[in-house]
Amino acid sequence: MSSKDLSIIIVDDLQFSRIVVKTALKKAGYNGVRMADSATEALNMIEQKPADVVLADWMMPEMDGLELTQLIRQRDEEKGTYTAVILFTAHDGVEYLVKAFDHGVDDYLCKPPNPHELAARVNAAARVAALQNDLLETSRQLQQTIQNLEKMALVDELTGAVNQTFLLKNLKSHLLEASTRRGGVCLAIIKLRELGAIKAAHGEFITNEILISQHRRLRRAVRPTDTVARLDDNNFGIIMHHTKTKNYKPSAIERILNTINNRPYKTTAGNLAMSGCIGVHYYSGDEAIISADEMLKKAGEKLETVCGDETLNIAY
Repeated sequence: MSSKDLSIIIVDDLQFSRIVVKTALKKAGYNGVRMADSATEALNMIEQKPADVVLADWMMPEMDGLELTQLIRQRDEEKGTYTAVILFTAHDGVEYLVKAFDHGVDDYLCKPPNPHELAARVNAAARVAALQNDLLETSRQLQQTIQNLEKMALVDELTGAVNQTFLLKNLKSHLLEASTRRGGVCLAIIKLRELGAIKAAHGEFITNEILISQHRRLRRAVRPTDTVARLDDNNFGIIMHHTKTKNYKPSAIERILNTINNRPYKTTAGNLAMSGCIGVHYYSGDEAIISADEMLKKAGEKLETVCGDETLNIAY
């Protein structure tokens, strides 16, 4: 995507700051630049026309940059898109950088930004957004393929995820390939701790809304080639295949947990906070091959262990 094609929104309650940033971007060849004097106005602009990159001041009245980022991420989740976010701040220090990234910010610049650095960071953020949106489109295409399997009774009607039958068939193939080529297969089973209580308090409709959102979150947290399946009322399974065992990293499981825990689930009863627990079993191709049913059992046993202990979130 060329700089002329980029849609950029600058959000700052200070007019002078907005103009300085816009002028620097215009000189760098970015023409599709809009300005907003508040986070609320920026969100309205995004609804009218999606943005590739949002540049926002961290400290703003009414709603700060971190809160704006959370709402942008919520919208991205609902729309199936990705918007890159860069925050400006007068703060300096690692703690602010970490805080920004923990809230879903893509990049961070100290004020006032250097014009050349600003243009380079916007270009990098735009590439990230384009890559993420390409992956989401691939995921949508894969989802369409999965939907075509409904006639074969391999898809969960509520969430659109594949079901346990599909997962076991897929897992069997991955295990055989890993055993033959000395690769690796990871099976993670995920459960929401509070779902039973929420069902008792709010009923099945709200529970179904959460399960649909859960599938979307899990799908976005993994690679397009990974399998996400709904196993039963409150259990989802994920298969991750690695051509080399060294490519497996526990951080991939932690990312799934963060995807569940970081933001409340938006429902018609309001935003409901949830926490996940995950049981993980990893098969290395240099081990004696096991059956798909046995691997599912091992991951399920680890899930029961970790979900029964509120001090733990993941059992490997």
